[in-house]
Amino acid sequence: MATKLFLLILLLFHFASSLSEGCHPQDQKALLQIKKELNNPTLLSSWKPQANCCDSSWYGVICAPSNNRVYSLLFESNDDLASTFPPSIGSLPYLENILIYNLPHLTGSIPHSITKLTHLESLTIAKTGISGPIPNFIGEMKSLTFLDLSENRLSGTLPPYNFSHLPNFEAIYLQNNKLTGSIPPSLARLNSLVVDLSHNRFEGDASMFFGFAKKTETLDLSWNMLTFDMGRLEFPENLKHLDVSHNRVYGKLPEGVKNLEWLDVSYNRLYGEIPRGGILQALGKSSFSHNKCLCGSPLPRCK
Repeated sequence: MATKLFLLILLLFHFASSLSEGCHPQDQKALLQIKKELNNPTLLSSWKPQANCCDSSWYGVICAPSNNRVYSLLFESNDDLASTFPPSIGSLPYLENILIYNLPHLTGSIPHSITKLTHLESLTIAKTGISGPIPNFIGEMKSLTFLDLSENRLSGTLPPYNFSHLPNFEAIYLQNNKLTGSIPPSLARLNSLVVDLSHNRFEGDASMFFGFAKKTETLDLSWNMLTFDMGRLEFPENLKHLDVSHNRVYGKLPEGVKNLEWLDVSYNRLYGEIPRGGILQALGKSSFSHNKCLCGSPLPRCK
């Protein structure tokens, strides 16, 4: 116990000592430039030149105790912030996490300078006013394992990312945008736990997200215009939640749906008898309604 207490005191001393050194001048300069590019919002009123940006007094800034470099930025829920996306965010070379959430008046496109963040692992820009296409260069960010660009005004087609160099990619959220066109076949290399492309205008095939060897647990493709034969799909072993509702999916339901914990295939062109087993009969009619000719419990029995 005494040894653990000593180690804790030593750790706290090291943490306090590192904070006393102050944040790196390059990071402080970049942060103040970001504040300026954001038109000096009240959200960032705590960002003062005379204050140490690593002593927890600067809103949304977290520094690493080991080197006093800024590794995390968090901006969220503010109607006062009105500007385009700050390009100087690329001048924080040790950033690992960016979370920008619920800033409806943050506009413009994602700047190319973000590619300079070679340590970036998690990028969230959600519920903002950013627009334009998803830039090709995001696929170049080899440290990225989490991407959330949901609920923005993004449009255009998906760039043909090569995700083969991202074996540890955990999640991709692109829902509630205005994305169009077909899904690039290169996304077959994507092997993440969560894929959410719902509420867009994608069309064509999406079978590249299926496959027994994939580690996907949640797949939401709902509210698009996707067309593929569901009866030919091989479900990932770990898949638990699947929503393909409001599309143009056809064919029969494969036996693999019995292993799911939640399913919605409503508003498609499916036919045949619903497999029996698992949670399928407990889901209720709404999960299977408005199809070409599905039948069997929980829908009326097949004739």
